[in-house]
Amino acid sequence: MMNGGIGSRMADEEEIGTKFVDTGNHMPRSKFGNMMHSDPNLSATAAPIPRDEVFGYRNSSASLTGPASFDPNRMSCEGSPMTMSPWNHTGGGSNFPWSFEENFPQNGLIGSLVREEGHIYSLAATKDLLYTGSDSKNIRVWKNLKEFSGFKSSSGLVKAIIIAGEKIFTGHQDGKIRVWKVIPKNPKIHKRSGTLPTLKEILKSSIRPSAYVQVRNRSALWIKHCDAISCLTLSEDKTLLYSASWDRTFKVWRISDSRCLESINAHDDAVNSVVASVEGLVFTGSADGTVKVWKREQQGKTTKHSPVQTLLKQESAVTSLAVNTSGSVVYCGSSDGMVNYWECEKQLSHGGALKGHKLAVLCLAAAGNLVFSGSADKTICVWRRDGKLHACISVLTGHTGPVKCLAVEVDHEKSKDGDQRWVVSSGSLDKSVKVWSVAEMAPDMYQMAMMQQQQQYQQHIGSDADSLPSDGSSRADKNRGE
Repeated sequence: MMNGGIGSRMADEEEIGTKFVDTGNHMPRSKFGNMMHSDPNLSATAAPIPRDEVFGYRNSSASLTGPASFDPNRMSCEGSPMTMSPWNHTGGGSNFPWSFEENFPQNGLIGSLVREEGHIYSLAATKDLLYTGSDSKNIRVWKNLKEFSGFKSSSGLVKAIIIAGEKIFTGHQDGKIRVWKVIPKNPKIHKRSGTLPTLKEILKSSIRPSAYVQVRNRSALWIKHCDAISCLTLSEDKTLLYSASWDRTFKVWRISDSRCLESINAHDDAVNSVVASVEGLVFTGSADGTVKVWKREQQGKTTKHSPVQTLLKQESAVTSLAVNTSGSVVYCGSSDGMVNYWECEKQLSHGGALKGHKLAVLCLAAAGNLVFSGSADKTICVWRRDGKLHACISVLTGHTGPVKCLAVEVDHEKSKDGDQRWVVSSGSLDKSVKVWSVAEMAPDMYQMAMMQQQQQYQQHIGSDADSLPSDGSSRADKNRGE
């Protein structure tokens, strides 16, 4: 999947999205070549791909050999009364003719940000500002649902944005990481303050033969990414920046002096996601279907990351990763629509799978006791974790294209005693960003809402039993043509 020259592939593909593995089970290989992309409007071939044909839904097919084995059909809520709740999607999403947010007014849309200039691929939120990146090369800055500022990079599609104090890092299609800073006297002005790797480091390394590595039958500097940046993340102490790339590596950068400390050949295919957690743990997810765990150790002045464990081995591409606030759970989204999770406090044991999407999970975010999953099916599932159980407490609908990125911030204004609220921003390939208000709900409110939802479900089944089609599907399914 990574074969061929970078230049020729970039010319054929202006769109660079999450990289998927084509196992031959989704669609004919002759139609899609060797890759499938997260953007249904753009393909690796000249002919356009119909929007609804890009992502197939397929159950996880993890290898059951070795320490990384797990049961892909195990449900997070298995054995629990929640299994029967319409909040707990199993397999192909909800078959019920209502949207959950309509029944829970505390969860709803605040507003939409639309600027017809490109698909939204990246988001970053800080305080009252929201940064959005698209394939137009522009980074837009929004405040109070209005455009506040903007700046442009010459490096192509903006695949990742992350904020580290006064610095803003953007990862691009050309493999470069741009560094920006805000002018204190005028916060609307953003100026580029550098590029990773720096020109000084490139010149310094280029004269040393030992600084070159073989990448696809050619020599390249080890400090430079040779393909699109897919993800950026920070270490827990905010001193290190991690960059993942389609060149199968992730790199470690020291923020204080912009130096590349380490480059790790992590996977057999594109690295789609990297996330750092507590105690020096780093997780990487790849189009090769694996999730790997790395441990950061300080050896004198040298930072070294060593492989610890492989959590997952499957045919479906790993598209996204997230770690909850406490670092106790790591979540993994895949192109088969599944969200698997592992409990770090139990030596990274597999906890289960969240089955709420019909198509590929493209992005994940965790905040408090909530986990948000954005999908190619155009929805965002909101999962609430209670001990060992997860339940889908809301499904946010409204996007008309795949949901590609998420950003979550605390809503300080609306949070009240026992009821934490979050502002969730979602970027989509429909060229819009939607901003949602989501309540975490205190346990007593959560149980009450669960009971109300189950009562509504029972009433619905009772009133519509005679009108259900003979094949057992609901009228809503028939109306949708499913």
